[in-house]
Amino acid sequence: MNPALFFAGAFAVAVAAVFFARFENRKKMRKLLKLKLILVRFPRAAAENKKIEEEIGLSEQFLSGLAGIKEPVIFEVAVPYVGEEIHFYAATNDKYMAPLVRHIQSIWPDAQVEAAEDYNIFNYSGEVSAACVTQKNKFIFPVRTYREFGTDTFSPIIGGLSKINEIGEGGAIQYVIVPAAKKEKKRISSALKDGSIDFRAKGLNISVSDFKRAVTVGTAAKEKNGIDKERRIEERAVKAIESKISKPLFRVNIRIVASAPTREVADSIVSGVAVGFSQFGAQELNEFRVTPPRLAREFTHQFSFRAFSEKEVNILNAEELASVFHFPTPFTATPKIKEARNKEVAPPNLPKDGIKIGENRYRGTVRDVCISREDRRQHLYIVGQTGTGKSVFMNNVVKQDMEMGEGVCVIDPNGDLFEDIIARIPPGREKDAIIFDPADMQYPFGLNVLEYNPAFPEQKTFIINELLGIFDTLYDLKTTGGPMFEQYTRNALLLLMDNPQDGYTILEIPRVLSDSKFRSYLMSKCSNAITKDFWEKEAEKAGGEAALANLVPYITSKFNTFIANDYMRPIIAQSRSTLRFREIMDEGKILLVNLSKGRLGELSSALLGMLVIVKLTMAAFSRADIPLEKRKDFYLYVDEFQNFTTPSIQTILSESRKYRLCLTVAHQFIAQLPDKIRNAVFGNVGSMVAFRVGADDAEYLGKHFEPEFSKSDLMNVDNLNAHAKLLINGQTSRPFNISILLPGAGFARDTEKIRNISRNTFGVPRETAEREIYTRLKTAR
Repeated sequence: MNPALFFAGAFAVAVAAVFFARFENRKKMRKLLKLKLILVRFPRAAAENKKIEEEIGLSEQFLSGLAGIKEPVIFEVAVPYVGEEIHFYAATNDKYMAPLVRHIQSIWPDAQVEAAEDYNIFNYSGEVSAACVTQKNKFIFPVRTYREFGTDTFSPIIGGLSKINEIGEGGAIQYVIVPAAKKEKKRISSALKDGSIDFRAKGLNISVSDFKRAVTVGTAAKEKNGIDKERRIEERAVKAIESKISKPLFRVNIRIVASAPTREVADSIVSGVAVGFSQFGAQELNEFRVTPPRLAREFTHQFSFRAFSEKEVNILNAEELASVFHFPTPFTATPKIKEARNKEVAPPNLPKDGIKIGENRYRGTVRDVCISREDRRQHLYIVGQTGTGKSVFMNNVVKQDMEMGEGVCVIDPNGDLFEDIIARIPPGREKDAIIFDPADMQYPFGLNVLEYNPAFPEQKTFIINELLGIFDTLYDLKTTGGPMFEQYTRNALLLLMDNPQDGYTILEIPRVLSDSKFRSYLMSKCSNAITKDFWEKEAEKAGGEAALANLVPYITSKFNTFIANDYMRPIIAQSRSTLRFREIMDEGKILLVNLSKGRLGELSSALLGMLVIVKLTMAAFSRADIPLEKRKDFYLYVDEFQNFTTPSIQTILSESRKYRLCLTVAHQFIAQLPDKIRNAVFGNVGSMVAFRVGADDAEYLGKHFEPEFSKSDLMNVDNLNAHAKLLINGQTSRPFNISILLPGAGFARDTEKIRNISRNTFGVPRETAEREIYTRLKTAR
C-alpha cells in the first residue's frame, strides 16, 4: 500500500473522529442546556398510624416509574451557600418535565412542585470539596436496602447537610439517573444460567460459573464436586441477586459537593454526608465506597451541568435507589428541610367577577380567587395571628373597592392600615374621601351619637340600647352595679332625646343626674309620662344608698372619662354631627377612621369605633324607605374587630345585608370574642379566611376546614397565605388555599391635600367647637 495514501487515510479518520467527538459533545451540551429544574416540597406529616417501609416504598414506586423516561432524570438535595434550608430538586429534559411532574403528584397529591431558578452552592472566595459514590464490588451484587432497616435510611445521608452554616457554606448531593439497558438484566440472568460472562466478584472471589452451579445443581452436588465451604455461595446471596434483577435497573451517578470558606470545613461537610452511605454494606455482597474524584475540574463541571458519566456509574435497582435517595417521609428526622407549609387544594368553580382577594395555586396552575357582589353581602370573617397578612388582605380589597367607585368605611385601631389606604385613594375620588382622625385636634369632626331622624322614631330606642351595650362592654357593668346604671342612664337618655331638635349630646348625661334645674327643664318638655314618673316618683324621692346623690358619681364617672378627654370632647359633644352617615352610604363615599390606641387610649378608641358602627348600622336600617334595588352596596371593614363588638352584633350580621351594609371583620384569635359574639359570627358570616392560627383556634376552626386541611395545616401556613371557605353563588364551598396579593405602591401625590379637603368639609375649628360646648354648659338648659 502506498504509505502516503495510508497516512492520508489515517489522518482523515483522525480528523473525522475529532470532529465527531466535538459534534457529540456539542449535542450533549445542547441537551444539558435544555434541562428544566423544579423544586419539590412536601407538607409535614405525622408518623402516627404509618409504616416507614410503606412510606419509602412510595419513592420506590415512583423511581420504578422513571424507567419509561429515556433521558437522564436528576435529583438533588441541596443547601445554597446563602440559606440553611435543605431543598429537594428534580431536573430533566423539557420534553419529559410535564410527565415527571404528573408522576410526582400522582403518588404524592399534596406535593408542591414549582419551576425553580438554578441555585448556587459555591462560595467563590472559598474552597470546594467533592466525592463520588460507587459500588465497591460488581454491580450484580446488591447492597442492603431500606426493607432491612426499619428506619429512614436517607436521614443519615442528608443529616450532613443540616449542619451547614446559613451564609458562606453550601452543599449538594446529586443523583443522575438513566434507565439501564435491558441487556444489563439479561447479562445477569445469562450469567446465572450458564456462566458465559467470566468475571469475579471481589467480595466473594467467585465466578459466574459458580453461580450457575449454585442455581442448577443441588447442595449435595456442589459438595460432591469439591467446592470448598468458604467458596460456597450462600443461598441468600443467590436470592439477593435474583431479587435485584426482578426490579427495574438504573445507571446512577452519585456526587457529593460542598463549598465553604476553608477546605477543612468543606471536607467535613462531604464527610458528614458520606458516612451515611456506610450503612448499606451487605456482608459478602456489596457496599458503597466514597472517594475523591480523579479529575476534580471535570467532576465539578459534570456536577454543574448535571451530566451523566460512565466513569462513575452505579447500577442499582429501584429498591436500592430508594434506599439512598427518597423524598421526605413522616419518619425523616433531619431538621431544616424546606417544607410545603401551605397545603394546596384545588378550588371549586370560582366566580370570574367581583373583587379579587388572592390567588389559588394548585399543581402549578394559578387561578384568581374572587368574591361576587352578591356573596359579599353575607359578610367576610378573617382570623389570624399578628403579622400574617390580614391588614395586607384588607388593604388590597379596599383598594379595589375604591377603584371601582364603591362606598367604603375602614375602622383601624392601629393607624397603619389607615395611612396605607389614604395613599391608595384613586385619582378623581379625593373629594369622596372623609378622613376621620380624632388625633387631628385642630379640626374635630362632630359625632353626636344621640342625634337621630325623627322620621324614624325607632332609632331612638336603637341608640339607647346600643349605648347601654357599649358601656357594658367597656366597663363590664354586669359585675359592677349594672341594673342601676342602666335604669338611670336609660331614663336620662330618654329625657335628652325626647326633643331631637335640641341637639343634646353625651355631654348632657351627667347634667341630667346632677343638675336639678336642667333636669326640671327637660321634664317640662318631656312627652313621655313613664320617663317623667321615674324621675319625679323614683329617682328624686329615693333615699339611702339608692339616693340620686349617691348614684351620681358612680354613673357620671363612666361618661366623664370621655367628656374630660381633650381628643374626645370636641367630637362627641358637638350638637350637630358633621358626619352624615346616610349620605356617606347612599353616595358611596370613602370614610377612613383612624382610632390609633397609641394616641387615643384603648377606651376612647373602642368607644369611637363602636359609635361609628352604631351610626352606620342605623343609617343602613333607615334605607327601609327606599326599594331594595336602589340600596347601594356599602362595605365596612373593621380591623381588630373584638374591640368594637356590642351585643347587637348578631342583629347587624343577620339583618344588615338586606340594607346592603357588607361587613369584613378581622382579628387575631377567637378567644378575643365573647361566646355570644363568637356564635353570632360563625352562625352568620358567609365567607371565612383563616391565616395562621394558634393551637386553640386550630381546634375550633378544624371542624370548618377538615378534611381538606388538618389542624396542623391551619397552624403552619406561611405569611401572606391562608385557607379560605367562601360563599360561592350562595353556596358554601369546600375549603381551599389562597395566596394574598400585595396591593402595590400608592399613588405618588401629596396626601395632605386629601386631608385638607376633608378637614375643610367635615371638620370644625377647635375654638368654635369648644366655645359651643362651653356655652351649653353655662346655660340652664
